[in-house]
Amino acid sequence: MKKILLFLDGNQPNDRSLIGACERMTLGQDAQITAVGYPEDCPIGDSVYDDVLVIKDKLIAPYDTLALTQLLQEVHLQHHFDIILLPATPLGRILAPRLAIALHTGLVADVTDIEVADGVIHMIRPAYSGKLMARIIATGNGPVMMTVRPYGFEPTNIRLKTTVIKPIQGTNIKDSGIILLQSRAKTVTEDIRDSAILISGGGGVLTSFHRLQELAGVLHAQVSASRRVVDSGVVHRKIQVGQSGKTVSPKLYIALGISGSVQHIEGLKNVETIIAVNTNKNAPICSLAALVVEGDAVDFIDKLVRKIKQNSLNFKEETQ
Repeated sequence: MKKILLFLDGNQPNDRSLIGACERMTLGQDAQITAVGYPEDCPIGDSVYDDVLVIKDKLIAPYDTLALTQLLQEVHLQHHFDIILLPATPLGRILAPRLAIALHTGLVADVTDIEVADGVIHMIRPAYSGKLMARIIATGNGPVMMTVRPYGFEPTNIRLKTTVIKPIQGTNIKDSGIILLQSRAKTVTEDIRDSAILISGGGGVLTSFHRLQELAGVLHAQVSASRRVVDSGVVHRKIQVGQSGKTVSPKLYIALGISGSVQHIEGLKNVETIIAVNTNKNAPICSLAALVVEGDAVDFIDKLVRKIKQNSLNFKEETQ
């Protein structure tokens, strides 16, 4: 049975990718999963983890990656895990290479897919700004270690276990000298990865991208974009979908003028329903769509917005 260590980052509270990645690596078989995190990030009862180690050592602050590295190193040396997973969040991306160096093991960053062949784990990640996909196999005696892209893996079989929860304190944690001088609350912004409906635009709506907001408004959705739109400077990269952007999992994804390159489709692995609007009915994304509308995307926006508003008006009149 594989022994797996997960680091829980509270900055991704609704992300189940670490569990999804575990499931993919173990092919759905049982694994001994140990999670490490701060009290606010850890479950308080039965969960998908076998063990939860709650960090209560005041010397180990959430921003102190040196102390966190020392703690995780101690945990591994005590339990000897086969696999170590961290989320590819800002904290995870800083912490993971420090831990890999401390454990003298390799690290694969920003993994978006995992395959297992003949018992060997293949870690797949974008390379050359998403133009290529690199397949990496871990060699050596150290644990297999990787950071997993947020929302990149969705578990298919959630099974609760009798979780053993216990506090953890480092035995040899050194004072890093880091002092918190000031903290400011981050402005709350919407993340396309949390949206139930996404209205996404590509090269076909490059000159009319602002029109997507009209449709998003009546559907209470968010707007996202393909890499071509982002590279053109029309929108910020934070709403980009794809290998070099974000992996999304909305219930509905309306793709307007998007051809559907391999890099873009890679970011749509967990989407429930795709509606594709394109002048080319043979565009790659159309093969994934539950519904394909052949035609101009801006014309589609006009007609759909008008229809939704009319239906809303009729509903109000009937209920008055």
